This record gives sequence, C-alpha cells and structure tokens, in this order.
Amino acid sequence: MKQFEDIANIIITLTKEWEPKLLVLTEEVISQRRNSQKRTIKQIVGHMVDSASNNTHRVVHLQYRELPLRFPNYATYGNNDRWISIQNYQDENWETLVQLWKYSNLHFAHVIRNIIPETLQNLWISDVGEKITLKKMVENFMPHFKLHLDEIEELTESPSPALPKRRE
Repeated sequence: MKQFEDIANIIITLTKEWEPKLLVLTEEVISQRRNSQKRTIKQIVGHMVDSASNNTHRVVHLQYRELPLRFPNYATYGNNDRWISIQNYQDENWETLVQLWKYSNLHFAHVIRNIIPETLQNLWISDVGEKITLKKMVENFMPHFKLHLDEIEELTESPSPALPKRRE
C-alpha cells in the first residue's frame, strides 16, 4: 500500500543495516549487558521478533474479522516479559535469532505494503476501553522499532560493566 511505503522502506533499510551489526556482537555483549528493563540484547531482539509477529497477525486479522477486533495484546500487563521468558530468548542461538528478527521484520514490511486501504479505520480493542485503528497501529510500529534499536546501540557502545572486586 502506497501509504505505508515509507514505513516499509525504513523497516527494510534498518533491518539490512542492523543485521551485520548484530551478528558481530560478542556473546558477552549480547547476553550480559542489560537495558533499563533488565533485558539483554538477546531478549530485546527476541521481543522485537514478538512485536513483528504479533503486529503481522493483527494487521491480517484487522482486514477480515468481525470488528472491533478482539485479539490479545501480548504487551500489556507484563505479558511481553512472559513471552521473552517462555521462549527463552536468552538461550537461543544468536545467528538463528538474528535471522528470525530479520525475516520477521522484512515480512511485516511486505504485509503493510499490501493492506487493503478500505480497512485502515478498522478497530482493534488494544486494552480495556481502548481501541486503535489499523492505520494508527502500523504508524506506531516505527517508534517502537527504533526505540529498541536505540537501546541496543546504547548497550553496544557502553563499556563492559565493572567486575565485582574479589574478597581476599
């Protein structure tokens, strides 16, 4: 869809830029350094996979199901942390996880390019008393995507945490 061409192109560009950056990170960096939510880079990337996957499903469901759409919001009430834990992204093979991240996001870009324009105002019940249009949901994806890339960048640029001093 022409309306989301820019968003799709940004997703594709950032994904292609970030794939090699992610693949060269050391095990220590991806599994030890943590953001303000106490997530490692592996867990952040896993969360981004969940985001692309869940948003893909919402976009599809919002184009054909009874409205307003009742579809779980995996991110509310701390459920996104449950998803991260249950899928154990911390122990996922890094190359596999990066490829899953890459292809999940490339597919999401493809999906948003193909949204039926007449469905843009279709509503999803995102929380109790809260509804969001398909259009707004797609537009909200990029700030979330960039937020997590910024977190990863910050974690990769910061020095290693100091090791605790040994007691003699």
